[in-house]
This record gives sequence, C-alpha cells and structure tokens, in this order.
Amino acid sequence: MKTLKSLLFAVCLLLAGNSVAQNTVAMKEKLPIDKKTNCYIRYYYYPNLQAYFDNLEMVYHYKDNGEWKTAPELPQNYGGYSLYNKARVIIDDYDGDRPYDYLSVHKKKYPYNSKGRFRNNTTASVD
Repeated sequence: MKTLKSLLFAVCLLLAGNSVAQNTVAMKEKLPIDKKTNCYIRYYYYPNLQAYFDNLEMVYHYKDNGEWKTAPELPQNYGGYSLYNKARVIIDDYDGDRPYDYLSVHKKKYPYNSKGRFRNNTTASVD
C-alpha cells in the first residue's frame, strides 16, 4: 500500500510539472515580439537601479550584496524610488532567463540619467 501511495504521489508530481511547463510556454506566447530582433519583449531594465523586471515570471532581478536575487518585489533598501515616475528601458534583444549576464552591455547602452530621459527608441515611461 505504501508503494502505491508513493507511485501515485510521483505521478501527481509529474503531471503538475508538465502543466507548469505548458503554462509558461503559453504565457510566453502572449508576450509581444520585437520585429527587428524576433525576440519576445520580456524584460524592462531600470538603469538607476541596475535591476530588471521579468514580464513572463512577474519578478524583479536585482543585485544584493554582490549576488543576483529574484523576488516579486524589490527589497526595502530600494525604498524611495518610484517605479511609476522614472523611465524604464525595454530590452528587445534578449528573452532568455538571465538578463543580468548582459548588465555591462545595458549599462553602456542605457547609462543612468537622473531625469529619466533616454535618446533611444527602445525606452518607455512607466504608465
């Protein structure tokens, strides 16, 4: 009887894992695609925070004590910064799982600007 319960539990885990994977693929297909790069528009980059927001997983990627963390909200030490009145940059050339691997590229391409203005067409104000 114990092995039957274990087998049933394992089958349930496999079915649940498969469902999550299919759901993630379905959600990714709903993201807009950049016509030039053929990449999903998955991330927003905040230059003055050097952090990313993932539109697929609905989480932030940020650096904490030199290590990249992922969380649904930014930590308290980011307090005082309003995500709604500063510019964010649309990352249209990457749709993988580790946008922070390209932080040095994004820092050069979109340098911090205290007024929240950028010259590139790939920027958008947070509405």
